[in-house]
Amino acid sequence: MARTKLKPPIMTLSTEQERDACQVLKRFMAERFELELGSFEVAEILELFSREIAPHYYNRAIFDVQTHLKERFESIESDLWALEKS
Repeated sequence: MARTKLKPPIMTLSTEQERDACQVLKRFMAERFELELGSFEVAEILELFSREIAPHYYNRAIFDVQTHLKERFESIESDLWALEKS
């Protein structure tokens, strides 16, 4: 199978986090689909998720935090206006 040059993942995990994630994937595939995958196959699945799917979750989390902070700052601003004396 020819490998094409893939874009690097935006986010990376620590060695321990990567090992734990691989174990979770390996266990999931075995229990759910009765597939016994090796370390290389599981690592490739994790790399695919890191490169192609994780950025969508990351961007959504950033958007959600921005929305929350915007609402909070508006609330604080409103509270400050209420405290202002004439």
